[in-house]
Amino acid sequence: MFRFAESEMLFAYVLVPACMALAWWAHTRKQRDMERLADRHLLERLTATVSRRGQLAKTILLLSAIGLLVTALARPQFGSRIETVRREGRDVLIALDLSASMVAEDMAPNRLEKAKFAIADLIDRLDGDRVGLVGFAGDAFVQSPLTLDYGAARLFLNAMDPEIMSVQGTNLGLAVSVALDAFASTDRRHRVLVVITDGEDHEGEVDDAIERAADEGVVIYTVGIGSTDGVPIPDLDAAGRAQGFKRDDAGSVVTTRLDEATLRSMATRTGGVYYRASAGGTELALLAEELAGGDGQEFESEQVTLFDEQYQLFLGLALALLMAEVLVPDRRRVHAGWTGRFR
Repeated sequence: MFRFAESEMLFAYVLVPACMALAWWAHTRKQRDMERLADRHLLERLTATVSRRGQLAKTILLLSAIGLLVTALARPQFGSRIETVRREGRDVLIALDLSASMVAEDMAPNRLEKAKFAIADLIDRLDGDRVGLVGFAGDAFVQSPLTLDYGAARLFLNAMDPEIMSVQGTNLGLAVSVALDAFASTDRRHRVLVVITDGEDHEGEVDDAIERAADEGVVIYTVGIGSTDGVPIPDLDAAGRAQGFKRDDAGSVVTTRLDEATLRSMATRTGGVYYRASAGGTELALLAEELAGGDGQEFESEQVTLFDEQYQLFLGLALALLMAEVLVPDRRRVHAGWTGRFR
């Protein structure tokens, strides 16, 4: 089978007649200008050494080389073979804490934005893994199902905000349970849950969910974000501007702190690793390396037809013609007898 991989380049063949017309126009104009400078007999003597055949041959060689170069750019392919292409990877669900405490500003610009930057970086580092998103606070839901479309996953990530949560608080157990339900149809050997949160669990349901994750073979990696010291939670207006800090019913400022013990326990009990988020974000790079180091499952396979590139033949011929064009002389030797000095 023969085909051109870049068939749109074939439109460049118009360069051949265009160059031919340009060469003809230049030749006729040169002849007209020379005829204005001298009469016919003198002109014949002045151009006696010009080889018309040589000039024609050089023009033909140059135009042929242009045509071959255009053919090479169109990437001619002939000869084919059938190969099976398989795509392998892991199923990676990322659960992001969308509770009010995630707007605390102990990490710039705040915990939530820092977490979203880290998740976007993690998605960019994935290669062949399906990725999905779970948002949680007092409730939990699947924001983006498992997909190989990383661009779509990033769009869903950008839309994640505390305002989309109908119930505030932090329910880590429910977040894990929702993620496990989303894993229901996948291979139990290749499932990873990444939980990014400040770790303040207000519901106490996390132990049962961790046991279920361990039983179902889901490895949980946790990323703690925020300070272990208590920091106030900004009180945001409808436009997202801080209007002081949140206060409890007694009027005291509400503080939040990172609970590393809970997150470390979640990871170690399922065979995962706990990472503490830093300003540089290196922990997500380490997590991506950890995910890339494991075996994956086959997501899809298909048979594809691969064609052999043959542009080298046409490129080589074009270069040979260009070299020949340089070597072909456009002058000839003329032997004239002595006719006298003043004739």
